[in-house]
Amino acid sequence: QLQLVDAGGGLVQPGGPLRLSCAALGFTSDLFAIGWFRQAPGKVREGVSCISSSGGSTNYADSVKGRFTISRDNANNTLYLQMNSLKPEDTAIYYCAARRSSQAMCIKGLFTRWGQGTQVTVSS
Repeated sequence: QLQLVDAGGGLVQPGGPLRLSCAALGFTSDLFAIGWFRQAPGKVREGVSCISSSGGSTNYADSVKGRFTISRDNANNTLYLQMNSLKPEDTAIYYCAARRSSQAMCIKGLFTRWGQGTQVTVSS
C-alpha cells in the first residue's frame, strides 16, 4: 500500500534555506500527482506547492512564490521542496501528499494519502 515518508525539517534562521524530501513507497510514482501542504498551530492545513505526475506542471501558493521550488525524481520515487529565504511565518508542520491523478491541482480535499509531517521552525 502507498506510504509517504517526509523528512528534512528542523530549526533554521530567518533568510536561511532548507530542503524537505518525501519518499513514496509501494506504488508507481508517475501515476500520482504529489504536493506539499503545511499547518501551523491553530490554523487550517493549506497547500504550499503541487506537481503533476510527470513533473511538467507545478503551482505555488502566493506566499511562497519565488522562494520555494518543488521537484520530483520519479526514477527514485522522491519529492522535494527547496525552501529559500525562509520567514518566521513559514513555521509549520509540512506534509507531503499524493493522489492518483496526472494534474497538479493543489486542492487538499483531493489528496488521499499523506505523510506523517515534518516540523519546520524559522526563528532567530
